[in-house]
Formats: sequence, structure tokens, C-alpha cells
Amino acid sequence: MQPLRVYSVVPKLPPRLKPLWELAYNLWYSWNNEIAELFAQVDQKLWRECELNPVAFLNRLPQRTLENLATDQFFLDRLTELRRNLETYLSKATISIPFPEGENKEPVIAYFSLEYGISKGLPIYSGGLGILAGDHLKSASDLSLPLVAIGIAYQQGYFRQYLTPDGWQQERYPVYDFEQMPMTPCLDADGKRLLISVDLKGDRVFAQVWRVAVGRISLYLLDTNIQENQPQFKQITTRLYGGNLEMRLWQEILLGIGGIKTLDALGFKPKVIHMNEGHSAFAGLERIRRFMENAGLTFEAAAELVASSSIFTTHTPVPAGNDRFPPDLMQPYFEDYARKLGLAWKVFLALGREDPRNDAEPFCMTVLALRLSRINNGVSILHGFVSRNMWKRVWPQYPVEDVPIGAVTNGVHVPTWVAPDLALLFDRYMGPNWREDPDCPRVFEQTEAISDAELWRTHERLRERLIDFVRRRLHDQLLARGAKRKELQIAEEVLDPQALTIGFARRFATYKRATLLLSDQERLVKLISDSSRPLQFIFAGKAHPHDNEGKKLIQQLVQLCETAECRYSMVFLEDYDMEIASYMYHGCDVWMNTPRRPLEACGTSGMKAMCNGVLNFSTLDGWWAEAWKPDNSLGWAIGLGEEYEDVQYQDFVESQMLYNALENEIVPTFYERGHGNLPRGWIRKMKESLKTLGPVFTSHRMVEDYARVAYGPAIENYNRLVKAEFAAAKDLAQWRMEMMTKWSSLNVRNVQATDPGQVFVGEPIVVTAEISLNGIRPQDVRVEVYSGPVDYEGKFTQRETTIMQPSDSTQDGWQVFRGEVMPVEAGRFGFTVRILPHHPLLLDSHSLGLIKWAEQG
Repeated sequence: MQPLRVYSVVPKLPPRLKPLWELAYNLWYSWNNEIAELFAQVDQKLWRECELNPVAFLNRLPQRTLENLATDQFFLDRLTELRRNLETYLSKATISIPFPEGENKEPVIAYFSLEYGISKGLPIYSGGLGILAGDHLKSASDLSLPLVAIGIAYQQGYFRQYLTPDGWQQERYPVYDFEQMPMTPCLDADGKRLLISVDLKGDRVFAQVWRVAVGRISLYLLDTNIQENQPQFKQITTRLYGGNLEMRLWQEILLGIGGIKTLDALGFKPKVIHMNEGHSAFAGLERIRRFMENAGLTFEAAAELVASSSIFTTHTPVPAGNDRFPPDLMQPYFEDYARKLGLAWKVFLALGREDPRNDAEPFCMTVLALRLSRINNGVSILHGFVSRNMWKRVWPQYPVEDVPIGAVTNGVHVPTWVAPDLALLFDRYMGPNWREDPDCPRVFEQTEAISDAELWRTHERLRERLIDFVRRRLHDQLLARGAKRKELQIAEEVLDPQALTIGFARRFATYKRATLLLSDQERLVKLISDSSRPLQFIFAGKAHPHDNEGKKLIQQLVQLCETAECRYSMVFLEDYDMEIASYMYHGCDVWMNTPRRPLEACGTSGMKAMCNGVLNFSTLDGWWAEAWKPDNSLGWAIGLGEEYEDVQYQDFVESQMLYNALENEIVPTFYERGHGNLPRGWIRKMKESLKTLGPVFTSHRMVEDYARVAYGPAIENYNRLVKAEFAAAKDLAQWRMEMMTKWSSLNVRNVQATDPGQVFVGEPIVVTAEISLNGIRPQDVRVEVYSGPVDYEGKFTQRETTIMQPSDSTQDGWQVFRGEVMPVEAGRFGFTVRILPHHPLLLDSHSLGLIKWAEQG
């Protein structure tokens, strides 16, 4: 029996409590401890049961409690103050970083991500990618960046993890009620639910649009679980990373194409899009289609405009992590779409292929995003290098170092991840600037002024709170498994609040090597059994539901934790989420990370631990490769960044290094106590880490980097290209076609260099070359000397490029170019000459894939 009509029933808040709704429906509470505490202190137990979701919390509060709160003057005064703080925060309109003038009136940047980790109360994230996206929005909000975000509303989110008695991971999928979450439905001009639609193989699929307020930023989420859709299409937004390959294709069509349609339906006209991972690459195609339809542009002109105003961030250094769709799966969904773009089917598929001529190659979303963006980046310096190697086949003419993929190292939103107790300490010694300007080195230099005793006592208090939380969680998970009373008693006694505590929490993919620590169990048991210098471990993390090897790693670890030797010193927590992560970041002494280099793109969990004074102990991969110092003043490294062909040997060597560091450096340093029982050497490392790394690895710095190297240039390029009815875009497309047509007949001859007989460091070498331009204007090319040190095989080990200037012409019409290079150190030195296309509106000369090298002879 179905009801004739359904109502949303909400509690009747007394008028004086109405501001609670404003606080509950803006996720500013997720990085404003005072607001979260206001809710929690009303009813701690209910707040935890509602998983830190203030909307569900208010809806479940008894009416009697609400009536009592309405007469509590102290509570009302706090509520008034916090509401005023929110209003003040939201009213700030000035962008806090350099940005193109006049571009702050409406959102000019559209940010796309398949997942967002903003708060535990909005469970639409799985791990690092989503948490990074959430931190990006929070910093964009703090900096008043004119940005709007697009995502998907998953009714079951990512899976919730529980373990069988033998330690095998199982998944459950609770159904979330969006009416009980901090999100509101968008309405159209008639006051009805705003719906957009996408075409899936001839079927029209609708999506309802929800709005989530993230401080000053609006995040719009698409939801297909509505009555207008057929049952199979309602499932599109059921689970994050759920379903088969076709379901993933549906989700990515919804995110990319549906996302652009959503922006249009909401009246937004962003000039730039930022694709966070390749899932949203179809957004670039939809932008092209709309420019062709609305402005009458050719595909080439629209593609130049879109690529020049698109940013793509790749997060995946593992080939299997990049979505690829077989051509026969793509065809029924995109063959008609290709016709609308004016493209033959093979030409369309070539947009997503590393080798455009290989008809059997699957369509890769990462390749499509790379081809439709002029600004591409990895998420750490090392990951940028790895990405250039991974995707060098997209630009086969270039040396790896010239592949147009840069790097913007990730950062974390410091106010979200710093423990409230530590935040109060920062407030007292550093002032409020650490929240508002966390990437300012001067602010974090003040950590030196914090009393050693105060810092250490605060950290000890956080460790004690972590141990208490672990005991409660372990008790609850054992109880859910039907554990006996003796096991429950053990759960209440695990871990020592005074012992050196190491945290390890991440996705249990095999390359992250969660069991590297288990390679020598005799040595491990000896370490944790030392009563004079106790050592203990807290583990957490999930394996992908289809990753049985990852599940085996969890099982192996859980079974070890439950042995008699380890049960009091090693704990595995089920259902890793933002709440567990926060307790671990706050209370651990060491954050351990053991990925097999170079397969960790960044590893932002270590940054979150770092900003709480937790010391890192990791292989030199991701962010730690650029943060660690050889003197170990900021933390410890496992190895020196070596990469091995024999991965089993690599695992063995690095496991020995891991144990050596624990036994000889980490444990002794922690237990070396001075007057007042303070570990002065350890505290010195905590302060040095906060001072040196704190202002660097923040999402404020990251967003500022994007604004400087990506958003600003892309906006300015967009503005130039659309002027005078897209005249510059049309000109750029025509110029590009001319380059593609004429480029193959460019020639280089008679490359000459001064030959002094002996070359000295710091003395210039004059290079000339004659170029046949085949009707191309000299200003349309960039002729460069490509020079640097060379190894014993004659290969460049480093390279510098120097622009050559046109001078005379030869009698037969060849253009002479001239330039100078200068060796800066002794040794073997070489050079060659190359030609690249050049246009003032081309953001990167490498992006067209055209190059001509001087030939030997």
C-alpha cells in the first residue's frame, strides 16, 4: 500500500532556536569547532548516533529538550554569537589572493569531482580523492574564490565496513535520507524541483539537483533516484564506485554532461572548469557541443576555447586506476553525440586514445581530459614526473620532461584537521592568523614560542582521548560480532595511554603494503613486548569490495592483532571514516606510510597528522619525497627513494629499514626523557615539523597555486578568446589547422656553433641554424636551443631551453636563427635545436603535439 501523499515533518523549533537551522545547513560547522560543540553538548550520545550530522540531530531532539533550550540564556547567547559569526563569514566578498580583476561577482570556476569528503554527516566520499575535493572547497570558501562545485548525491554512499569473526571484510550499504542531511533541493522558477536530463542510449534520464552550502561555496549534487526514471536508471546515484563498467559510464556521463547542464539550468556561466580526476572529462565535450550550438563555432574553434579554459588534475599513478571503456560500450552512447560534434566515429574515439590509430584501444577518460585541457597537473612533484612517464604516448614526439603535465602539490585544510585542544594552543601563541592565513611562514614560526610542557601535555591529552575512543569503538565492533565477555573486557584494556603510538590508516591496496610491518613478526613482537619502552599500533582502512587481495591483507593484520602477544598493543578499527581519521591524526605520535615508490600520488593523511604535531615515518613517495630532510629533523624516511625492479627484494630491504629506524631512532628518541619527564628531542622535531611544513602543505597554498598557475591564466585566455564574437578563438583554430597542415615540411639545416677549441664554464656558445618555414611566419614558431649535461651514452641528464631569434635570410630563402647557451658546470655538455609552434593565445607550446628536431648529419 502506497500513501497518496508524503510530507516532510520537521521539529517545531521555538522561535528563539530558529538560527540552529542556519548553522545546521551550512557545512561551515565542519571546520568551526564552536558550532560542532554547540550541537554536541546538547546531547553527546545522540550527536554520535547521528554521526555528527546536525540536521538529523535537530530532527531527533525531543520537543521537551528544545523547549528547555529555548529558556537557557547561556545557550541562546552562544547561539546568537555563532549565528553572527556565520553571517560575518558569509558576508565577506573580497578575494584574499591575487586574481584577475573584476572576476569575483559570480562563480567563474566550476569544479567537478565524483566524490567530496567534507563532513562525516555527508557520506559521499570514499577516501583521499574526496577528502582532497572537500578541502579544496573549504579553502576556496575561506579565500572567497568565485567557485561553484558539481558532484553526485549517492543514496548509499560508499560501503560501510564490518569484519567477520575471522577478520574478512564485509560490506553493508545503509540507505541515507537526504531530507535528514545538510542539503536542500533546488527549485525552478515555478517553485518545483529543478530537474536536468541526460541521454543514455536514447533514454532520457532525469536528475534532481540538491544544494549543499560549504561556507561561501555552493556544491550541487545530482540525484537520479526519482520517480521520473526507470528502475535501472534510479540506481545510477545509489553507490559511489558501485556497479559494473556500464554503471560507471552512466555516472560519468551524468557528472560531466549533466554537470554542465546543471550549471546552465542554475544560471551559472563559468569561464573555467577544473576536472578533479578523469571521471568528469565528458564535461569538456559538452562545453564544446554547447559552444558549437549556441555560438556557431566549428568543432576546432570550440575545442580550442574549451581546452584553453580547462584544468585537469590527475591523482592516479596506477594504470588500473584510470577509467577505460571498450569501443563497443561507448558506441551506442556516443555515436550520435559525435555526429553533433561533426566528428567521424573513429576521430571521436581518438580523443580518448593514447594511440589514435589503434582501433582496438579502449577509450580512456584520463586521455580525454588531457586532450581537452591546456593545464594538466599531478598532485606532488614526484607524481608530476610519474604522470609525464605514464602519459608520454599522448605526446610521443616529446622527451618525457616536455610532456605538458605539471604539478601542484596537494594540501590539507588546516582548521578542519587540527584538534580543538591544539587549536586553542595555536590561538594563544599564534593568534587567529593560523586559521585565516595558514600558508604564511611567519605565523608558523611562532610555534617556537609554545612552551615544551604545554605542547607535550596537550599532545598527551589527545593521545589519551584517542585510546579512550579506540576502546569504545573496539568494544562496539566486538559486541556486534557476538564476542564473549572476556573479549569485551580485553577491549576495555587495550593500549597504553602513555606508550609510543603509531597510526596506519589508508585504503588497503596491495601497493600501499599494509603488511610490510608484518614481514618479521618475531622482531615486531619483541618491540611491542618491551615493558620499559612500550610500542603500540592502531590500524584502520578499507579494501575495495572487489579487491580480494586487499581483503586478505586486512584479514592477515586482524588475525595478528587478536593473538595473545599482540592483542593489547595492536588494534584494527572497522569502518575507517573521517571521525576515526581525526582521532588518529590528533592522538598518534607517529604516522606510518609504506607505499611502494612511486605509486603514492601524494598521501595527504600524513599532512593532516603533521599539522597536529604528529611525526611522519614513510617511504619517500608522494608529498614526503619533497618534505623530508636527510637530518630527520622533521620525521623519518624508510629508504632513500630507491626504486627496484625486483619488488619482492624492495619489500624485504625496506622492511629491514623500517625495523632499524623503529629500534634505533624512533623508540629511543621518544623515551629519552629529561627534567619533567619531557622528551625534549621529540618535542623539538614536533615544533620543527609544524614550523617548516605547516605553512607549505595546506589547501590554502594549494588553491593559491591553482589560482596563480591555472585559474587566472585560463580566465584571462577565455576572455581574450570570446571577444568580438569569438574572433580570437576562430583565429586560433584556423592557425592550429594551418600548423597541422604545414608542419611536416618544416626543415632544419646547417646547425653551427662557435668552436673555441676548449669550452669553459660560464662562457657562451653561439648557435645558429637555418630553418625552412614552408610559408609559416617566423612569429608562429619558437626555435630553441635544447642543451644541458649529457651522460656516457650521450643522453641529456638535464635540459635547458633557450629561444633563438630570427636574423638574416639565406639566398635560397631559409631563415637564420641565432641563440646562445652557457655551460654552468664542468663535464660533458651537448645541445640540439628544435622548433615548436607559438601563438600568444596558446597556453603551452607543447599541447599541440607538434615538434621538429634538427637531424644528425
